[in-house]
Amino acid sequence: MSTLPSTTDTAPPGAATPGTGPGAPPAPDDPASLKVVPARHYARWVAAVAVIVLVAQFAHGLATNPVWEWGVFGDYVLSETIVQAVWVTLQLTAYATVLGFLLGTVLAFMRLSRSPVLQTVAWTYIWIFRSIPMIVQLVFWFNLSALYEELGFGIPFGPVFWSVDSNSVIGTMGAAIIGLTLHQAAYAAEIVRGGVIAVDHGQLEAAAAQGIPRLRQIRRIVLPQAMRAILPTAGNEIIGLLKGTSVVYVMSIGELFYQVQVIYGRNGRVIPLLLVATAWYVVLTSLLSVAQYYVERRYARGANRTPPPTPIQRARRFLRTLRAAAAQRNQPVIPLKPLGDSR
Repeated sequence: MSTLPSTTDTAPPGAATPGTGPGAPPAPDDPASLKVVPARHYARWVAAVAVIVLVAQFAHGLATNPVWEWGVFGDYVLSETIVQAVWVTLQLTAYATVLGFLLGTVLAFMRLSRSPVLQTVAWTYIWIFRSIPMIVQLVFWFNLSALYEELGFGIPFGPVFWSVDSNSVIGTMGAAIIGLTLHQAAYAAEIVRGGVIAVDHGQLEAAAAQGIPRLRQIRRIVLPQAMRAILPTAGNEIIGLLKGTSVVYVMSIGELFYQVQVIYGRNGRVIPLLLVATAWYVVLTSLLSVAQYYVERRYARGANRTPPPTPIQRARRFLRTLRAAAAQRNQPVIPLKPLGDSR
């Protein structure tokens, strides 16, 4: 009995299977046959267009609204009175920053001390000076002579060997520096304490096991590592202090905001004079932000061996890329010799 060949028999070797030849269309489930379509973020495009329109409207208003009085702004922004006021603002910021963080560092280690007396005194100081507004403290120190007419040196609870009038020692500028320093020290103490706590305690134990003195442990091991946690918050606090110096206008000190108030009180040009103060504060805070960036970058070297390039380094790299591309474009094209040509 003979049987017919089945249609499902295996094809002979070398024969092309239907649908698998070079010109055959790809299979429906083949990933290579799928068309790649980029994702379209319509909501993101609409938000970007709305933001651009708002920014353009604001810039157009700055340029065309006559109330801004850019001519008056140009007359006063670099005037001698304003520049001197900026210098007074920088002096107040520098003195309060240095003295405040020095005192704050002492208070931070007092709080970290094992002595209950030091802990209590430091905690009480921080509690009091963070509870009282800065303007109240400044007015209090401005009227210090009403409480203590003389300041003296002598034996505690005993005779005074030398005394001087408090007004001659603590003037208006001195009272402002004292008030800003004591206020800043309360916040600086918590910033430093937080940075010290962030350092792994096992490193101190290892340093103590090697016989390194306690002071050297703090100076060479704790503080360099704590600076990575201290600097971001400290930089923000210094910028806030720079703007907070405007509070001393209640003491009639000729800092930036006080002088701006005096000038627009005379000529009535409130808006352009406020723009002058705004522009100077923006410039000063920008410079502090740049300085903070580079200081943080320096102290991050131990944690990040390959830090990202700075904006200046990025600009230099971009210029080198442009020069290399231009030089490559100007090079003559040398035709290649055909293979086998020995002449």
